[in-house]
Amino acid sequence: MNSGYTINNEGVLNNYAIEPRMYIDETNRAGFTEFAEKLNGRLAMIGFVSLLATEAITGHGLIWWLTNI
Repeated sequence: MNSGYTINNEGVLNNYAIEPRMYIDETNRAGFTEFAEKLNGRLAMIGFVSLLATEAITGHGLIWWLTNI
């Protein structure tokens, strides 16, 4: 059990914080990676569903919205 303090060999309490273990994520999150492809696909799906919902609610499609601005 980690209580946030330590006791040294002489029985003296150490009030300083215990540093957590460092974790470094080595995965590449830039460029043409699997993460970028998933993010792009999810954003495209959100946009497409939003377009369909807008058309269903208003009764006008994307072309009508673009020509009547």
